[in-house]
Amino acid sequence: MRKHQHKSNYKEGSLSLIGAVAMGTGVMIGAGIFALTGQVAELAREWFPLAFIIAAMITSASAYSYVKLSNAYPSAGGIAMFLQKAYGKGTATAVFALLMYFSMVINESLVARTFGQYTVQIINTKPNDWFVPALGVAVLIFAFFINIMSNKAIQSISFVMGIAKALGLAVLASGGIYAAQRGVVDTFVQTTDASIVDFLGAVALAVLAFKGFTTITNSGGEIENPRKNVGRAIVISIAICIFIYLLVAAAVGTNLSIQEIVAARDYALAEAAKPAFGQYGLWITVGFAIIATVSGVIASVFAVSRMLAMLTNMELVPHSHFGMPGNIQKHTLVYTIVLAMTLTIFFDLSRIASLGVIFYLLMDIAIHWGVLNYLRKEISANRFILLTAITLDLIVLIAFIVVKVKTDSIVIWTSLAGLFLIFIAEKLYLSRKRK
Repeated sequence: MRKHQHKSNYKEGSLSLIGAVAMGTGVMIGAGIFALTGQVAELAREWFPLAFIIAAMITSASAYSYVKLSNAYPSAGGIAMFLQKAYGKGTATAVFALLMYFSMVINESLVARTFGQYTVQIINTKPNDWFVPALGVAVLIFAFFINIMSNKAIQSISFVMGIAKALGLAVLASGGIYAAQRGVVDTFVQTTDASIVDFLGAVALAVLAFKGFTTITNSGGEIENPRKNVGRAIVISIAICIFIYLLVAAAVGTNLSIQEIVAARDYALAEAAKPAFGQYGLWITVGFAIIATVSGVIASVFAVSRMLAMLTNMELVPHSHFGMPGNIQKHTLVYTIVLAMTLTIFFDLSRIASLGVIFYLLMDIAIHWGVLNYLRKEISANRFILLTAITLDLIVLIAFIVVKVKTDSIVIWTSLAGLFLIFIAEKLYLSRKRK
């Protein structure tokens, strides 16, 4: 029987600060604006731009823990290593790390399906039910082949795509705002019939639009001067995305009514381009959506496969080669892509996003709680900021769960089943490992 190769092939210093920022913004812009604008507007109604603003505040509070941890413990495993520092090498670390892993894989399937939804907008014939997931699977396969290339190649691709989509979206949004009949102020200052619970549920979805910054922490050991640049990359990525998100939210809100946004919730930006730019605007927007979603999938796959490899090296999850050659990092890349494909095929955008919100916020709370109780003094973290981050996460998570209990309880039962299976599987695996 052939021995497993437990080498992960991490390359220290192979990612620059700019490359790390490109990866972070790549995941955020891919998942956030293109995939979630319509879903956020469906819950928050006229206040959907405000939902993004509050989500940015919550993300900024959450980012504090990650910046502090990254400065103290830069690692290619990122969050897995942070959890181990707080909770030790046991079930809690494994369960919360896997919640993060699955939330990131869910994010990949979310972006992959968004790629399909936008791509079909430029096809004249009505696509079959299988066409959108098929396009999503295709982009995941493409991301796999890009990710077996060198870090420098991935960094270059992420950088070029990141610049293209950020500038493109800024130009399109600015043009849309200029051509709109309604002013920007009117978009951000409106009355709404959304309940406070629905609004907070929308904020939880909008938080998911910012979670891509965590991909930077999972590549920490490969970033140049990680003790400084990981934190810088997180802050810069969030700042860029806040600006882009608010600009696009203003453009969508000034060109479409809430009813129109909700009706086109899976491709709202494409619809918003039509009043200002006509058919050409649709084509250009879809082009940028394709660039954004492809780069988002590439960056997310890069980070999450490394996180799973770190969990394997830490012996917190089982591993099998299934006859595949190469090291663990290549194998975790395959597992990640296959899982993302499965979700892309069987779940729609709304349910994919909902599962991602619940898993991510639970993990995020665990990170802050671990820092507060076990690492606060060691990394000189502020108690008030940590308590604020936990409180804000709990508020939006509870509101989101209440919304889903009323509108789509399958999401709640699926989440509970997933949590139960992860906990039982890890408990059994680690108990056998200790014997």
